[in-house]
Amino acid sequence: MGIYYLKLPKMGESIAEATLTKWLKKVGDKVDIDEPIVEIATDKVDSDVPSEYKGVLIKRNFDIDQIIKVGEVIAEIETNDISDKQIEDNKSKPIKDKVDNSKKETIEVKEIEETIDKTIKSLDIPQKDKTPNSKNKRFYSPLVKSIAKKESISNEQLDSIKGSGKEGRVTKADILNYLKGGDNISVDLNQNIEGGVINDLGDQIIEMDRMSKIIFDHMSESKKTSAHVQSFVEADVTDLWDWREKNKLNFLKNENEKLTFTPLFIFSVIRALRDFPILNSSVENEKIVVKKSINIGMATSLDNGNLIVPVIKNADHLNLKGLAIAVNDLSNRARNNTLRPDEISDGTYTVTNVGNFGSIMGTPIINQPQVGILAIGVIRKLPSVIETPNGDFIGIRKKLILSHSYDHRIINGSVGSSFVKRVAEYLEKWDTSQTI
Repeated sequence: MGIYYLKLPKMGESIAEATLTKWLKKVGDKVDIDEPIVEIATDKVDSDVPSEYKGVLIKRNFDIDQIIKVGEVIAEIETNDISDKQIEDNKSKPIKDKVDNSKKETIEVKEIEETIDKTIKSLDIPQKDKTPNSKNKRFYSPLVKSIAKKESISNEQLDSIKGSGKEGRVTKADILNYLKGGDNISVDLNQNIEGGVINDLGDQIIEMDRMSKIIFDHMSESKKTSAHVQSFVEADVTDLWDWREKNKLNFLKNENEKLTFTPLFIFSVIRALRDFPILNSSVENEKIVVKKSINIGMATSLDNGNLIVPVIKNADHLNLKGLAIAVNDLSNRARNNTLRPDEISDGTYTVTNVGNFGSIMGTPIINQPQVGILAIGVIRKLPSVIETPNGDFIGIRKKLILSHSYDHRIINGSVGSSFVKRVAEYLEKWDTSQTI
């Protein structure tokens, strides 16, 4: 018999805490291995925390809407399966082995009864909002109500938000979209909107929400930390385009997946990173850490206008089909807000496809603590000089611009330019005989 202390796991280098949004188990409930115990929300993603052992939940240390730091004990689970190592790992709350069995059982029963009394009020039982001013008496989760209170959103404004959750329930994404000026906004120049006000000149003044402030800080800090410099290369992707056109229908038929350009771009980036491993590194206290794993972050635009960067771990171990499936899976779950915290952390190099928005090129900001990021522009039909043994002629080719931002503290212009040129070469010399 032992006690397993369920702690908030590390969820990425930039995430130090999370908000408890829902308890999935009550005190006294049985718990299986890998069964989720609690739901949490960070500034980037919502997730759950599972148990590593089978047992009974005997204590809950946090209430809904409370902030939990990484490493803090969320709950305690009594288990027969716990190992000596796990007991050693959880010494922050040692087990009182010297208490005799009869006294121990009495103490534990009393503690469980007291905990039940204290936590009944915190059970996440859906109830209608009892606020008199709430016209539709919709249910709002504690997290949504907490955000509404912080951002000074009235009950009338809450009722006007279109919910994308089950039975029209307003989700965290819905209210954040409302705050950022998404489709939920109903503009009235005579009223305050989304926490903003209209000044005497008719200008709209909107306070940044928490997510916007985090992006603001992260991007500003990156510019302060790294000496950004850019190199640009044009790539002829006509053969790549034709190969995709030839294979996309079979891929859809065989895998029930769309074949987009993103995994094809990433496939070439991985090959170039093998040639220039210094781009797959980070800077730590005047030391360069060249990463063994190639973990590709892919910037993904969400429907509400926000941006998130899911990470393909060990991307160099995947073949082209595996990359295509991984890209689709992460993109879909990013837009459905079902990514796990570990799926947006530990990236070693980032790719962003600005061509999705019609941009010819871009100058992306490095995603710290990485040292490089590649922006891929829109594919355009352009007149080009084509060299042949019989002379040069003008033809229509499909081309794009690759924009490489890199950290000039450790990546000089020669290496940064050579890397992006190598990516272009891999795209231009695409193996059109390969299958997927």
